[in-house]
Amino acid sequence: MTLIIQNFLLFQVGWLACVLGGASPNNTWVGVVLVCGIIAVHLFKANDARPELQLVMLTVLLGTGWDSLLTTLGLYEFANGVFVAGFAPYWIIAMWALFATTLNVSMTWMKGRYLLAAIVGLIGGPLAYYAGHKLGAVNFSNTMMTLTVVGAGWFFIMPLLVYFSEKFNGYVAVGTVKLEATQA
Repeated sequence: MTLIIQNFLLFQVGWLACVLGGASPNNTWVGVVLVCGIIAVHLFKANDARPELQLVMLTVLLGTGWDSLLTTLGLYEFANGVFVAGFAPYWIIAMWALFATTLNVSMTWMKGRYLLAAIVGLIGGPLAYYAGHKLGAVNFSNTMMTLTVVGAGWFFIMPLLVYFSEKFNGYVAVGTVKLEATQA
């Protein structure tokens, strides 16, 4: 199994575990533990774990701020895992860290394509939150307004994350062959 496919599948499994955990008052921690393992594997496989860890931290800061803002504004409310009112729950913070692991691997195709990244964010962001809503992890005060705001935010967040991934990349040429190695 290629690294790209493995990264994509691990993200899907981690995302689902976090959302199902977020919908359950007794199992909220399960997805977080799984995500910690996925991140550990991601960092271990990186050519240089330091920039990957920096990317994870930047993504967590940006995402936690975004979700906390929308929670404070009353656009959505998370079912479980909130330690401080108006702050994103710990399982959503773990999901942001998990999302960062895709930026230099399975989503590397977006590098340098900021408009495409914005469009992916505009569509993908609301779809992910809507799926979380349908699975019971998050409640919306007004579904259409919330999804519109989420999409508008992700329209800007995704290109910014792609930019960060270009600056903090611990994986070398994922999915390609280095020219120096073929010219020897």
